[in-house]
Amino acid sequence: MLVIPAIDLRDGRCVRLVQGQKGTETIYSDEPVEMAQLWEERGARRLHVVDLDGAFTGTPQNLEIVKQMVESVRIPIQLGGGIRSLETVKKVLDAGVDRVILGTAAILSPELVCQCSKEFGDSILVGIDGRDGLVAIEGWESTVEMTVEALALEIAKLGIKRVVFTDTRRDGTLRGPNIEATKRLAQTSGLKVIASGGVSSLDDLRNLKSLKPFGVEGVIMGKALYNGTISLKEALEIMED
Repeated sequence: MLVIPAIDLRDGRCVRLVQGQKGTETIYSDEPVEMAQLWEERGARRLHVVDLDGAFTGTPQNLEIVKQMVESVRIPIQLGGGIRSLETVKKVLDAGVDRVILGTAAILSPELVCQCSKEFGDSILVGIDGRDGLVAIEGWESTVEMTVEALALEIAKLGIKRVVFTDTRRDGTLRGPNIEATKRLAQTSGLKVIASGGVSSLDDLRNLKSLKPFGVEGVIMGKALYNGTISLKEALEIMED
């Protein structure tokens, strides 16, 4: 199972938010390119990058930095945050990004998801962000009256094969991932699921690994890695064993 370090970009810096809320950021580095290189050196096989400014504004704001990151490492990078048009998807892929993550667009523009899936195949993921079982959009600032399972079933019909699932109540809190919700989403949808949010212990990782038979194929880690609560080496030893 993949362990994917997260690099969240805000104002050109590497930060972490608590539950995705503005004003809660902790700055971990002013040099996100060096952070990408560090995670690669420590054994990461993929990076998860989020343009937080893009998520809040609706269009990517840190693409030049992302390009530098792509050029500085050999491992693939997936990017989400404010990607809400076909033109933007093409621009991101042209920058060398391996996978594009559509979030809010999956609710507001299902036709875009369908079009991107047909044109770019497995390079397109959908980020499903849940809050109390409902879907959160627009940088998690609002929810819509749709459950995460219902959205997953809809996007599966559009040709999407893989999603990133984040429980926004857990993200950045080190309270542990929502194991039951993650399992339910994978079982209900039949999609490949990458879990995100709340990992705080080696037991959390073991619990997520137990979901592999249901289609959970990876975990995105942020705060626990940056705080040193868990080392990437420890995480890799458990998840890739």
